[in-house]
Order: sequence, then C-alpha cells, then structure tokens
Amino acid sequence: MSRVGFTTTIPVEILIAAGKIPVDLNNIFITSDRSGQLIEEAEVAGFPRNVCGWIKGIYATVLESGIGEMIAVTEGDCSYTKALMEVLSMAGIRVVPFAYPIDRNPQSLKAEMEKLMDHFGVGWPEVNSAKERLDAIRRKVREIDRLTWQENKVTGEENHYFQVCTSDFNSDPEAFEKAVDAFLGEAAARRSFGRQIRLAYLGVPPILSELYPFLETLGARVVLNETQRQFAMPYETTDIVEQYLRYTYPYDIFHRIADIQLEIAQRQVDGVIHYVQSFCFRQIEDMVIRKKLSLPILTLEGDKPARLDARTRIRLEGFVEMLADKQAMAED
Repeated sequence: MSRVGFTTTIPVEILIAAGKIPVDLNNIFITSDRSGQLIEEAEVAGFPRNVCGWIKGIYATVLESGIGEMIAVTEGDCSYTKALMEVLSMAGIRVVPFAYPIDRNPQSLKAEMEKLMDHFGVGWPEVNSAKERLDAIRRKVREIDRLTWQENKVTGEENHYFQVCTSDFNSDPEAFEKAVDAFLGEAAARRSFGRQIRLAYLGVPPILSELYPFLETLGARVVLNETQRQFAMPYETTDIVEQYLRYTYPYDIFHRIADIQLEIAQRQVDGVIHYVQSFCFRQIEDMVIRKKLSLPILTLEGDKPARLDARTRIRLEGFVEMLADKQAMAED
C-alpha cells in the first residue's frame, strides 16, 4: 500500500477505503527527533523566517519521508498551504487539493469529498464502510476523553496524544486500536486524581513540549483539548458529510466557540489556555475568544519546536496560582 500525506485532518475514510496508508504530516514532523533541524532545512531551502513553523516542518518532512503524494487543505486551515503546494509540486510531489467550504454548505462539502473519491477510485459504499470501522475506534477514544474530565483518571497529555492520533490513526488503524484498548484497560483501573485546577486548552496542538506535565507539577490539569477533540470526531452521526460539517476546526470561530462554551460548562473548567502559533492568522481570533468567553484566559505563543522557556513557565505559574486563589476565595 502506498502512503498519502496530508496537511491537516481530511476525510481519512476515503484513503482507508482506497487501501492507502494515511499520514498526517504534522504528527510525523513534531514527533521527529530532527524537528528543529527540519525547520532549519526549510529555511536553507528559502522559506522565510517569519513563516509558520508547521508549514516549514511539513515541507521538509515530505521531502525527507519519501512520500510522493499528498492532500493539501487549501480552505479551512493554513493560509500558507497554497504556496506550499506549489513549492512541493516543483519538487515532484503529486499534490491533491481539498477545500472545506467557508459557508459550511453541505452540497459543496459533498462535492469536494466526491472529487477526492474520484481521484482515489472509490465510491460511497466503500467510504461508508470505512467510516463504520473508524467510528468504532473513535468511540473508544471518546471514552479516554470521558475518563479525562469525568472520572479524572487520564492526564492532559494522554488525552492530547490519543485524540491527535485519530487524524491518521497512526497510519495503522488496527495497531492503533490495540494501543487504545490497552490504555483504556490500564486507565480505567487507576485511582482518580486529587483536587486540581481544571483547564481548557484551545487552539492548534502545541509546538512546545513539556506543557502538559509542567502544568501538572503546578496542580493543574487540562480536561479539554479543543482541536484535538475535534480531530477525533466527537459527534455520533451516520452521515459522513454531516460528520465533517460538524467538525469545527475548518470553519468560522463562532462555531468553534459555541462548542467550546458547552464543553467548558460540562467539564467545569476553571481557566483557559489559548495557544497561538507565531505568524498564523489565527492569532487574531484571540480577540474574539477573549470577548466571548467569561473565564480567565492565558494566551501562549510558540514558534519552533522547543522546551518551555523560563518566561512561559513563570506565566503559567502565575496563571495557575491566580486560579487557585480565585477557587479558594469562592469556597470561603
């Protein structure tokens, strides 16, 4: 089976139905031991310093991995993707465009999916069958999420990992499901964590390492990973077009916020960390999030793969301390 890369979550059921191996290029990049070097290689090749680190990382990852075909999401993700397509096409990579309709029109989305299906030579019966198979795994990942916020038995980083992996199921759904099953068995037997500050993490997955474990040393835990949860397709639906319409990440900020508000209330969140990527248009959305959410918000910015720096650690310490003081005052 040949590997097909992609720049962000796409209807992966189409690739599975076509017998392809799905590869989320973001996951390959950020888990590489050479993630920092990959960005440097992209800059040596000509990428400007003030371009998103994820785009540079994806570029170098594609060339290093030997992937010959990829799906580029041209609407609903990064504004740099179209230029990335052109540069990779010059390097001999076959690039297939896919666009989430900005108006969330179901007919437009269905047409985009059918173009992708035509390209890979599959029809609706095979795609719907693949959806049933993947949904069985997604339900188990939703149970990991429930164990995180409801039973307090799963860490924020564990929650992040299993949800983010559902974008491509680690390129092997069967092996990934076995890993999920093993983790569920172990996590369900744990004792619940003690009293902690409950946080929501909003925005794209962090390019910075150590965030989750550092928060837990402060007595705080992430009980909602917004975008990662969306990768796992948290809404139960039999219609695959509806599934990718309800997936909030590619659409406007207001659909995202409506989902965030519901989850924050249900999960009894104390405060919000909003992560923004340097040189990304989504940084502007921080203004909307701050106006729409009533909870305390700390905005963090990351550029390249790195450990938490001293300034970020101090800001996190101060934020968690403030939330703890606020919680203590409410209980007096």
